[in-house]
Amino acid sequence: MFKLPQDISPRNHYLKKAKPYIGKKIIKVLTGQRRVGKSYLLFQLIQYIRENHPNHHIIYINKEDLDFSWMKNAKDLDQYIKQHQKPDCFNHVFIDEIQDIQDFGQALRSLILDDFMDIYCTGSNANLLSGDIAGHLSGRFVEIKVYSLSYTEFLEFHHLENHPENLNKYLKYGGLPYIKHLPLQDEVVFEYLKNIYTTIVYRDVVNRYAIRNTVFLEQLVQFLASNVGSLFSAKKISDFLKSQKIMVSHNQVQTYSDYLSNAFLIHKVSRFDVLGKHLFEFGHKFYFENLGIRHGIWGYRPEDLGKILENAVFNHLLFKGYDIKVGVMVNEEIDFVCQKEGETAYFQVALSLHEPKTIQREFGNLQKVKDNYPKTVITLDSFEGNTFEGIRHLDLRSFLSE
Repeated sequence: MFKLPQDISPRNHYLKKAKPYIGKKIIKVLTGQRRVGKSYLLFQLIQYIRENHPNHHIIYINKEDLDFSWMKNAKDLDQYIKQHQKPDCFNHVFIDEIQDIQDFGQALRSLILDDFMDIYCTGSNANLLSGDIAGHLSGRFVEIKVYSLSYTEFLEFHHLENHPENLNKYLKYGGLPYIKHLPLQDEVVFEYLKNIYTTIVYRDVVNRYAIRNTVFLEQLVQFLASNVGSLFSAKKISDFLKSQKIMVSHNQVQTYSDYLSNAFLIHKVSRFDVLGKHLFEFGHKFYFENLGIRHGIWGYRPEDLGKILENAVFNHLLFKGYDIKVGVMVNEEIDFVCQKEGETAYFQVALSLHEPKTIQREFGNLQKVKDNYPKTVITLDSFEGNTFEGIRHLDLRSFLSE
């Protein structure tokens, strides 16, 4: 019988998303960057099923475990599950890092035909859904996106109070769950995060896509880490790198940045014309899935605080389930235009509102949006008071605690 770890810290945000699909003929796919906690979410689901359905059978496969290194393809996967399932019993199948099994979609398509089979899997590459699963299982799977710990989860995992100094720890070290087992010291945490970064780059990018120019790939990551939240096209990035004697085409920049996005190391955000209601083909912003990994690559620098604040807001909006774009109105920009369930929300991010010109810029851009959807300015200022002509102001800690 598969033995669960003793220290499963609950992440009820995701369990709530998965519960409606437990026992249904829909494959549950948990996607996200390595080490964000997908495996432990599987354990949490197994624990929930055992407590509520003690007579059901669990089959667990972990492709990072040497015991399953022999499992190479769809046929191996199909045979193993059929050999270990129990007849006349509901079988729950959990497959961790399924992208390491060739043509796994063929096996899943066959297995899901069984009315007594309930399937869950995790993957660390976005192609899992765009190609590997969607091609075989259209309409028969649901994706649950898993992110690094939110601020409130970080406090729970580390048993910390909601104080400004603990917000600083979150912004510095990020939200990889395993950090709860480490002393929150720079030399310890950043060494761990650098190793995670290397694993992501080489296992999920270099090996998966057979990349030869690894030097350029790492230089591109360094560039993106230093320019979080800046607007770039692939051509602009290519031109800048050429100025640094790094000769690459903009097509290669485009391809490699897509690979990094597929591995969930970065998020690539498109621009949206707020007035014309259409996406721009060129120009994107890039944000890191995990701020701690970003700092491990580039360093935690005081001059980057504005970028860090913007990245933290972006990550929290993702956690809350928003589809996010960068808003454009002629010569003005709105940091985030967010949509969820047919509703829209607008967010501006600034370090401080101490200067009148900053107040005018951040609130003024939002005032030019002529609709009635909620609009918010987020800063590090701890201010409680009235809105600015109906536009809400929140400090970062309050926003992340919502």
